[in-house]
Amino acid sequence: MDYESRIKHWDDIRVGDQETFAKTVTQTDVTLWVGLTGDMNPVHINEQYAAGTRFKGPIVPGLLVAGFISTIMTQLTFGSVYTGQSLKFLKPVYIGDTITAVGTVTDKLEEKHRVVVKTECFNQRGELVITGEGQEYILN
Repeated sequence: MDYESRIKHWDDIRVGDQETFAKTVTQTDVTLWVGLTGDMNPVHINEQYAAGTRFKGPIVPGLLVAGFISTIMTQLTFGSVYTGQSLKFLKPVYIGDTITAVGTVTDKLEEKHRVVVKTECFNQRGELVITGEGQEYILN
């Protein structure tokens, strides 16, 4: 892959730039996440336990879903360094949901050489499930 041609420089990034990434979450995604992270919360992996919660079944780990935000941050600022992310989890995500992550550059902090990105994740019904704000340090 030709990474050099994809590197984003300070002057390449504009307020209003936007990227999206969509993925349908599968049971395999959750199984891999649990194996990689050790997140053994029964609300994510135990059907019987999760059925007795307000969610009525297993929900996808929030940080797995928030990981889709990393993809849009990379698309917006390829070749830079993630420096922060706030997150607010608004609705549960279930296996089979299709999540679309959207990132929009809202500010450029010249003195810090950072960009601020509004980050959102929507389910297939258009419901906002995660909202937040990310920052990237632009290296070039």
